[in-house]
Amino acid sequence: SSNRPPPARRKTPTMAAFGTTTSTATATGNASAAPNDHNVPQAGGDGISSLTWSPTSNYFVSTNWDGGVRCWEAQESAGQVRALPKAQVNHEGQAPVLASAFSSDGSTVFTAGADKAVRMWSLGQQPPNGVPQQIGVHQSPVKSVAFLQSTNLVVSGGWDKFLKFWDARQPNPVGQLELPERCYDLDVRGNLMVVATAGRHIVAYDVQGQPREHMRKESPLKFQSRCVACFPDMTGFAVGSIEGRVGIHYIQKVQGKESFAFKCHRQENNVFSVNSICFHSGFGTFATVGGDGVVNFWDKDNKQRLKGFPAINRPISCANFNAQGNMFAYASSYDWGKGSGAYAPGTPNDIYIHYTPEEEIKPKGKKTGFGKK
Repeated sequence: SSNRPPPARRKTPTMAAFGTTTSTATATGNASAAPNDHNVPQAGGDGISSLTWSPTSNYFVSTNWDGGVRCWEAQESAGQVRALPKAQVNHEGQAPVLASAFSSDGSTVFTAGADKAVRMWSLGQQPPNGVPQQIGVHQSPVKSVAFLQSTNLVVSGGWDKFLKFWDARQPNPVGQLELPERCYDLDVRGNLMVVATAGRHIVAYDVQGQPREHMRKESPLKFQSRCVACFPDMTGFAVGSIEGRVGIHYIQKVQGKESFAFKCHRQENNVFSVNSICFHSGFGTFATVGGDGVVNFWDKDNKQRLKGFPAINRPISCANFNAQGNMFAYASSYDWGKGSGAYAPGTPNDIYIHYTPEEEIKPKGKKTGFGKK
């Protein structure tokens, strides 16, 4: 009940090794990861599938299984955050929207979803009937979308096993690449794009100019890939699986760095999906969120967990840092991890913003005796 005193905070040792867990998921957990996290108004009526910040401002958008694409402006002052609803558009026929991306100038939002369409919304303009303009189409639902800064193209990954590249001014794709399987997630940083598909395939591309395949490999994890994120320095990527594990993989040789994997998002004998991996552009550290309702901050270079938050009372379906890195948005929302049978219509879906001071997310420096407390 809401009258219960908050559980005593356990001090997590700063050297909490990768793979240790301290928080416990309970049905009566708190609503938000930290007490002062801001509850974003008007978060939508169904599952939240993506949260994406503008690269140039503190505007952010969510996509939702109710067909809505919603935009807010977040404001932060002395660690206090609030978000103001700005606008909403909807995919045709209220089809679930699964992914979002911003153009590099922050003026345009691209979305994709179960209507098999890739759509474009110029912020500040209300499109006819509130439906954003279709700029691309797949033969199956579209799971992921991103913007390629070097060519001003939009890339979409579909369950039709294709990557397609779109110029918003023409109806046909300017290029397409066949994937080994259905696209489950993709991420772009600079000239690096990494795609995780069904069948545990991972394909990396160089997207400077004409996109070309750079590497194709089997996931370092033994279970289905759920999310993928490029390192900010483009030397590699992190992949998260449904079995509470993250793989850190270097594409380029980096002095003193080896690829490795670690366990996370596990509670006692239960294993949860890693639903999102989000890198902090300033420090190169990252967050993971999972089906256990936990937010973790990690430092891959020093193999440390920087911070583990107490589990909230619902899965965390997606998350992202703003461009400045001082605000972390996450969605408290059913992640479909137990199928449609566990879906309870009317369950709240919330978005929270956590103010992130530097000391929570910056590397703590090298420790000796890694793994010992």
